[in-house]
Amino acid sequence: MMSLVPAGTISNLACVEEIWFFQNLFCYEGIKAHQIMDRNDGRESPPPFLLSRRSLVTEMPAAKAESMARPRWDIFCAVVDNFGDIGVCWRLAQQLAAEQNREVRLWVDHLESFSQLCPNISPEADQQQCGPIDVRHWPRHFPDAFPDAEVADVVIEAFGCELPARYLASMAQREVTPVWINLEYLSAERWVEDCHLLMSPAPRSRLSRHFFFPGFTTKTGGVLQERDLNRSRQAFTPAEATQFLTRMGISTPNPDGLLISLFCYENPALPPLLECWADGTVPVTVLVTPGFPSTQVSNWFQQELMPGQPLQHGKLTVCGLPFLSQPDYDRLLWSCDLNFVRGEDSFVRAQWARKPFVWQIYPQSENTHLFKLDAFLGQFLRDFPQSAAVERFWQAWNGVGEISLAWQDFREIRNSLQEHTEVWACQLDRTGNLADNLVRFVRGKS
Repeated sequence: MMSLVPAGTISNLACVEEIWFFQNLFCYEGIKAHQIMDRNDGRESPPPFLLSRRSLVTEMPAAKAESMARPRWDIFCAVVDNFGDIGVCWRLAQQLAAEQNREVRLWVDHLESFSQLCPNISPEADQQQCGPIDVRHWPRHFPDAFPDAEVADVVIEAFGCELPARYLASMAQREVTPVWINLEYLSAERWVEDCHLLMSPAPRSRLSRHFFFPGFTTKTGGVLQERDLNRSRQAFTPAEATQFLTRMGISTPNPDGLLISLFCYENPALPPLLECWADGTVPVTVLVTPGFPSTQVSNWFQQELMPGQPLQHGKLTVCGLPFLSQPDYDRLLWSCDLNFVRGEDSFVRAQWARKPFVWQIYPQSENTHLFKLDAFLGQFLRDFPQSAAVERFWQAWNGVGEISLAWQDFREIRNSLQEHTEVWACQLDRTGNLADNLVRFVRGKS
């Protein structure tokens, strides 16, 4: 396997063409977009330069040992979708600090969104301590005089957010260059396994970054899961669920009905689904999160939905929720019979809740997201004999098909899906959690 050597020390002239190739293609943000469509068959595939040069990028020489007894990690997060990106980064930061004894500094460009997720955060503070995490505001104009010594041992560029140029320059000046990781978005697509842990050198620099792909197989980085999460879920009793719902201002739901949590983007399929629930034969109580779902439900009832003030129509009762902390959102998922989730963070938490769930994937142009949806369904439902009913309902919820008819079949297989979801969570657990896998990868560089 060919390995890279720093510029100026090339001993094998056959390497020159390969390194030139990367230096000229590095500016092409193929991995950052990580979606190149094969127009012949409509499938996504990894950027061709990564596949064609795999012999060059799959390995690099081991880095020197980490410079401190307690390694320093920097995580850079640009808040793109209100809470999804920062939700993942905040969970990761907490796991690295609490479970791996890492010194973590979290750079966030939009502290206002972060403060809703974590009320202890002050949106006005440039620097603050939140538990063991050093939280920094990431300003649009990054300080020109950022000290080289302040650069961390490990730098995570979350979701291709692009590190500040001054920080990159300081990284390159360190005697031992940091391990630079581009943490990518979660995907079940097959090409992710081939791209996971690939490395790309920066042009005219000593730096190289590694692409770390979360996923659902042992050939990917796995997904986030705290070590005590399953134990906490198992210890969560029905009495505690009732107490939690009461604290949220929700009366005890009908035991013969369905209790559903709703967290989604704006969705044209929601109004007809509300109509279906209202006209059905089974009582349905929907716990509605703030934002898009609350606005759509209010518009459908033609009355503002407020926490503690349920609205009812036919068999449907809806209850507004306050904004929940991450631990309370887990409790919500554990308390419900069915969870509608969106994006990445809530999607993963719903799987660890081991309850039936429905995912609204983040919409993309040209319906690219539907390929990602099908890729996950292919893995999730591989051994489920009633997969067709789940596929139809998920696709209808994501804009393909008629939602009311799909709901009838989906409701009928809910008990079987409950059992399958528990089996799936056990399989997912065997991939290892993302924080542990990150630390293991970095340790392999030393």
